[in-house]
Amino acid sequence: MDFKKKLENYFFIKTASQLADELNIEVYIVGGFVRDLILNRYRNEIDFLVIGNGTDYASKLSEKLGIEKISIFKNFGTAHFRVHDFDLEFVGARKESYNKNSRKPFITEGNFKEDISRRDFTINTLAVSINKKNYGELIDEFNGLQDILNRIIKTPIDPEVTFDDDPLRIMRAYRFAAQLEFQIDPSINLAANKLRERLRIVSQERITDEFLKILSSPTPSIGLKLLFNSGVMEIIFPEVAMLSGVDQRQDFHHKDVFLHTCIVVDNVSNVSNNLWLRFAALVHDIAKPQTKKFVENIGWTFHGHEEIGARMIKSIFKKLKLPFNKLEYVEKLVRLHLRPIALAKEEVTDSAIRRLIVSAGEDLEDLITLCRADITSKNVEKVSKYLENYEKVMKKVWEVEEKDKLRSFQSPVKGDEIMQICNLKPSKKVGEIKSAIEDAILDGKIGNNYEEAYQYLMKIKDEMLENN
Repeated sequence: MDFKKKLENYFFIKTASQLADELNIEVYIVGGFVRDLILNRYRNEIDFLVIGNGTDYASKLSEKLGIEKISIFKNFGTAHFRVHDFDLEFVGARKESYNKNSRKPFITEGNFKEDISRRDFTINTLAVSINKKNYGELIDEFNGLQDILNRIIKTPIDPEVTFDDDPLRIMRAYRFAAQLEFQIDPSINLAANKLRERLRIVSQERITDEFLKILSSPTPSIGLKLLFNSGVMEIIFPEVAMLSGVDQRQDFHHKDVFLHTCIVVDNVSNVSNNLWLRFAALVHDIAKPQTKKFVENIGWTFHGHEEIGARMIKSIFKKLKLPFNKLEYVEKLVRLHLRPIALAKEEVTDSAIRRLIVSAGEDLEDLITLCRADITSKNVEKVSKYLENYEKVMKKVWEVEEKDKLRSFQSPVKGDEIMQICNLKPSKKVGEIKSAIEDAILDGKIGNNYEEAYQYLMKIKDEMLENN
């Protein structure tokens, strides 16, 4: 691979090269940027390894590039600044040692080999020199290039040492596998299983960040299955781990809910990059284990799992330290995920469709995407027939939504006007009258407009006021 040619696209690397020779120090581009150059993936983060004082080199380079804002972290011997849309990170060569109770390393000055060997995976150990004498030369101490070509994740040293030093690397291994769609070396899975309890010393924020990156990958099930099969899911997200298992009794069985969930998440991911829609897909059946019941002559049932699941979401958000501004959205999708499918199974009325539209509100499209993704079976004919019925119902949903304009639905006659017309003060009765108007619209008795709503109010007000 001609790295000289590839580096021509980055004007600041030429300046960085000239400075390295002026200061008579070795400087390399290392890690993910080199890996992604080989994979032809775009990346706007570049790590520079300086054999010497990394922060001093970064300061001088920022001056040459006319960059005024630079962040220097003396305790870690690192520096950072931005050039156009690129984040440049600089570090002096170092070696690390770890305390058992922390993933924060004790850092001392090191050489090139020591620095490269401390890195997490062989695919991230590649380095490209930017010094004039060997500009663009690839240094591959741990066969990282071959591992990239073979599409496999390995550690440069014993994975048990790698993960014991920094347990977060367990999550990173599975994240890279999901993002790059690479295989995992068996030794990594064995070490991850053995050392999974070590993840408890890692902050929840860091674990959640890696988990969400897995969920954001092109095929999330790759990472989800690796987490589950290694036993790591039991530590980081036990509610998902508990979804696994097929219970059989007589001739009745249900499909493994974890594997079903993986398919649903992938189905959503094929059509949407919305991370929180993917998360809703992950947790849509989260309450099935505790609602599972065997009913004679029927089989396994999961009555109420959608409502109980919705109630579980808040505690999951708290534990994983997820952003609470996404809580209501995920709760809603979990609570409603059976509603469209139920409509496809029965003779659907406009009233039922209106109530679905109002319940879903602005998230109607996402709910329908989730429900379509939830139709999974190994029986292709069954899926095809069910999807056909479902699409007919969804067509009617859009027709009713377009006709009745129900997306942000509420009574066209507002509470203040109801109080004035009915001579009421703010009270429960005002809400009852307003709900009666809304029900009349949803049941199709009147149209969703002010004139018909007003006339309906005048018609029902005396009777409703008498029922005080």
